[in-house]
Amino acid sequence: MFNSVTGEITFKGEERLCVQTGGVEWELVVSRKALDRLPPVGQIARIYTHLVHRDDAMRLYGFSDPAERALFLDLQKVDGVGPRGALKMLSGVDREQFSRALEQDDLDALSSVPGVGRKTAQKIILTLKGKLTPTTETQGRSTENDITTALVGMGFDRKSAKEAVLQALKSIDSRQMKGEELERELFKRAVAIAGGEGAGS
Repeated sequence: MFNSVTGEITFKGEERLCVQTGGVEWELVVSRKALDRLPPVGQIARIYTHLVHRDDAMRLYGFSDPAERALFLDLQKVDGVGPRGALKMLSGVDREQFSRALEQDDLDALSSVPGVGRKTAQKIILTLKGKLTPTTETQGRSTENDITTALVGMGFDRKSAKEAVLQALKSIDSRQMKGEELERELFKRAVAIAGGEGAGS
């Protein structure tokens, strides 16, 4: 339902993040690793999201990139691992470490992740080995269109937003960056250009 939220970070706390976008302040549940990766309070950021709807509550979970969100969703396919359990695991391991341990049947490495005992580690291997959801830069929409949409959500008109993204793309050597690093830098520069600061910011 919600792919991402883009706006100013207003609060960072224990597995909690608040983001102001337009006239709405969003409260998101996030992993400790995501908190470390995201910019400090007062800066603009894009947070990928997933809404968990239960009979008694709704919680919006936030992620630093699509890979973290994909792993969060994959972990919930394991019997007995819910959203809170998946988030706890994400606070202790990144996707690359997890994938490596999974493919090597490394029970000790998986068991060392917060919230994972040996039995759960065995379930994870049985359920997810060779089945992690692939993540690509172009999932759903192109990076350029995604960032243009994010700028429109921040209040810029679509034409200006698109021009800013194209300008930012020309100013970046994409051979030196890829994946999320490229997207973050492109977003940062596009915001600066759309705001009138120029491509060299």
